[in-house]
Amino acid sequence: MIGFLVAGLIIGALARLIKPGRQNLGWLATLGLGLVGSLIGGFIAHALGTGSIWELNFLGFVLAVIAAVLLIGVAESVAGKDKSRV
Repeated sequence: MIGFLVAGLIIGALARLIKPGRQNLGWLATLGLGLVGSLIGGFIAHALGTGSIWELNFLGFVLAVIAAVLLIGVAESVAGKDKSRV
């Protein structure tokens, strides 16, 4: 479980480094998006037949970072819509 949290934080941090611009996300949001991204990446890698969803492999890691980058973009757009209404 601790390894899953650490991997989620690393994936979230990498996604924030890859995504251009400044993100207004705290470390908890980074962790959450990294965890969700790692689940999505692991599920896609498992569907492609590279191993278990809970197993760390290269394809799952790359897909997790890509998913986390996309999730950060979604989070920014949702947060941007909320700020524009205020």
